[in-house]
Amino acid sequence: MKITPYYLYWALGLFIVEVYIAIYVRDDFIRPYMGDFLVVILIYALIRGLFKFSMQSTAVGVLIFSFVVEILQYFNIVELLGLGDSNIARIVIGTTFVWEDLLAYSLGIATALMCEYFTGIKLA
Repeated sequence: MKITPYYLYWALGLFIVEVYIAIYVRDDFIRPYMGDFLVVILIYALIRGLFKFSMQSTAVGVLIFSFVVEILQYFNIVELLGLGDSNIARIVIGTTFVWEDLLAYSLGIATALMCEYFTGIKLA
């Protein structure tokens, strides 16, 4: 484990934005797509803030994880786990498989990597 405060600050900031979106935003773009776009950046930042993994390894791992979670939504994982009555589980894990979410995850990871590669700014 290697604590990197810079990434942890980004993760905290993104977490606050995600909570705000989950609680207050009720639309057809920000909540479903920007939330997914930002959540992979949040996870990327959290992992980079806690562990000494390369940018590439972290990005691939987060992308695979997010794709697996999305595919599990297709199979109604929340219901299979008996968490259908839990609002938190329904929000965190999700309940609806949407192909566009895979694109949002990919664009989120690409954005994090582009920021780190091209600007030298470690934007989580």
